Amino acid sequence: MIAAQDEGPMATTRGSYGFEVAESGLLLDTDDNLERLRRLFLDGKIIDEEWGPGDPGDFDHGGWHILCHLAGGAGIARTASGIAWCAITHVAANDTYEATITYEAGTGVRTVSLSAAEGVRLIAGASFPAFVEGSSQGHIAARGVDDAPEAFNKWPRQRFDQDIRSPDDGGTVWEQWSTTRDLRPESVIGTSVLKGLLTLVACLGGRFIAAVARGRREHGHPRQLVALVEAGVLTADDAAWDVVPQAIPASAQDLLYEARPADALAAARLLAPNPGLQAYFMFGRRIHRWSATADVRADLGLPV
Repeated sequence: MIAAQDEGPMATTRGSYGFEVAESGLLLDTDDNLERLRRLFLDGKIIDEEWGPGDPGDFDHGGWHILCHLAGGAGIARTASGIAWCAITHVAANDTYEATITYEAGTGVRTVSLSAAEGVRLIAGASFPAFVEGSSQGHIAARGVDDAPEAFNKWPRQRFDQDIRSPDDGGTVWEQWSTTRDLRPESVIGTSVLKGLLTLVACLGGRFIAAVARGRREHGHPRQLVALVEAGVLTADDAAWDVVPQAIPASAQDLLYEARPADALAAARLLAPNPGLQAYFMFGRRIHRWSATADVRADLGLPV
């Protein structure tokens, strides 16, 4: 199990994009790295123009298909205060997004920014026993939002706010598909999602990126994961992490489909990874599309 580590006094760079990383290998949560992420997810050349499926205009200012999955994913942390949920959540006060940690405090469940002093304190010394796939059904985090019909290249977020029993496309992954259709600096919402992802990855590490990216052998995900390694977002070792996903049980699925931090924390307590090992949990509906370790190693040009 990998624990959260202090970045230490020294930093170096990694990959063709020169991402700043700590001695621990974790990405640093810096303004320069944020701009590197923005350029990367708008770079078609590095992925051989394998953007993934979309409508005309979806990738004029929008990021690779894999990005909505990464922004919808989450991590389970074991902290001094108990089990916690780390994810990108919606800030209703200004309609933006940020990386947060949700935990049980003495006064009840609290959700705080991972960048705030309380979040930093909670995550210090934490371990991360599991990562969790983002939902592609159910509610969105921004419940009650009313985007204009033409927003996000005609992908208004409320289109994906579904009842947890609905078979239609919905949930946090589709919500972030909408938000990431515009990653230009002037896009406040898209930029906040990118910043949230950077903060999340700076805590959870490269295996989080690898696990979520490997949820599909289609939609350009394999090429995009290779590009993330080439650019320096994660290492080849992390990308080829030898793990097999576990199915999310129905009881936890219903809670995750609510897309509310307190419900997600309750779901985290229902997921039981093997002690001492990191796990990845996927929804059963797409678990058969998992990108196995041998396939990833072949994609990366590593011995199989």
